Amino acid sequence: VTQEKLPASQLGLEIEISAEVSKNTYEKTVDNLARTTNLQGFRKGKVPRQILIQRLGAKRIKAAALEEMLQASLKEAIEKESIESLGNYQIKSDFEELLAKYIPGEPLTFSASLDVPPEVQLGEYTGLSVTAEESVYEVSEVDKAIEQMQQKRANLVPVEDRAARMGDVVIVDFEGKLTAEGEEGELIQGGQAKDFQIEMEEGRLISGMIEGIVGMKPEETKEVAVTFPEDYGAEELAGKPAVFSIALKEIKEKELPELDDDFAEEVSEYSTIVELRESLEKQYREKADNETKNSIYGAIIKELVPKCLIDLPETIIQEEVTALLTQTFMQMRQYGMDVKQLFNSETIPKFRENARPEAIENVKTTLILQEIAKKESLVPTQEAIETKEKELTEQLKAQDIDYAKLRSMVIDDLTKENVLGWLKEKSTVELVPAGSLTPKEEENGSEEEEV
Repeated sequence: VTQEKLPASQLGLEIEISAEVSKNTYEKTVDNLARTTNLQGFRKGKVPRQILIQRLGAKRIKAAALEEMLQASLKEAIEKESIESLGNYQIKSDFEELLAKYIPGEPLTFSASLDVPPEVQLGEYTGLSVTAEESVYEVSEVDKAIEQMQQKRANLVPVEDRAARMGDVVIVDFEGKLTAEGEEGELIQGGQAKDFQIEMEEGRLISGMIEGIVGMKPEETKEVAVTFPEDYGAEELAGKPAVFSIALKEIKEKELPELDDDFAEEVSEYSTIVELRESLEKQYREKADNETKNSIYGAIIKELVPKCLIDLPETIIQEEVTALLTQTFMQMRQYGMDVKQLFNSETIPKFRENARPEAIENVKTTLILQEIAKKESLVPTQEAIETKEKELTEQLKAQDIDYAKLRSMVIDDLTKENVLGWLKEKSTVELVPAGSLTPKEEENGSEEEEV
């Protein structure tokens, strides 16, 4: 066996098959065919050798022997040379040419290739200078969270002595027509409703409808002119003017519960409103800290990956593409989408092609961080791995768990956290307000889409 490094982290092999193996494989193939072939006029397993070769054809028998010999020799070569193979085995020699050269009892040489783990050439990974967004905890986040809890538990009290206003809950009948105001028009398919309950908040209906209800009193009917948004889901309505005839039937006012200890007990595991607020404050502080940390880590990865050289094998790329599509598949199914219709023989190749750049970036990042972990002794300890496994097992106890995959995921996650935390300490990080970097990216993305 002669080895040769090839691009895309492939290993080329030139394998010489001995004369003995060449002969024995052919003889074994003939014997197997003699035992298993049914020929008219002969009992199974009793076909004379010359008759078998004549009926089946010498070339067909040689081809069967050659195919068996190539696969067995490749497998033996990998084991003999202790090659760490990832798969993607390919016989590089032309089969027809090999068949023409193959003479049982004489040596034969062929070429093959396979994917092997890639070598990572690390660039300079300490002393990086990065800019990241800093998320800051705001007291208003806690106030908003408590207000949402309060709104969910509000009582609806009928109101009769005033007009509708923002914040109310109203019950209406409405009917829409595609026309300018004051003109007869065509009824909108699905644009009618009876006893429809809606909260009076901006964005709840087509822009202008909620605002049109403001000031109306029960039993009052009003025509409200609106224009469907240009990006409206139903293309036949997008950007078109319409008039909705709205009859207000009932107004209800929200009666919010008191923000006291009883409220805290009802909406949470805490017995006082003070404890509830403290818990939410801790939660939102941790959220801001994690967002900042992830922004820093993302900036480090973005700076680090281009500095390192790594030639990825196709096997690893395709495995990551499959993992990404599986994740997307599961998420869409959770959202109730018809994934069987979305993922089919026509769409999957396109999905795989689109996922390829992200898969390459993910694999590069993982392998680079693993290499730094080995070089800097940042590999997670057995104790840390077992602790994290136990924690996740508790969270997933109602589900079937693939413990091998769980351990692999835990090791990858802990390694990534160890290395990125270490790199952060070795880098110069400039923090800017949250949103400072995002608008520029979104603007560039929009320009690309328009082009």
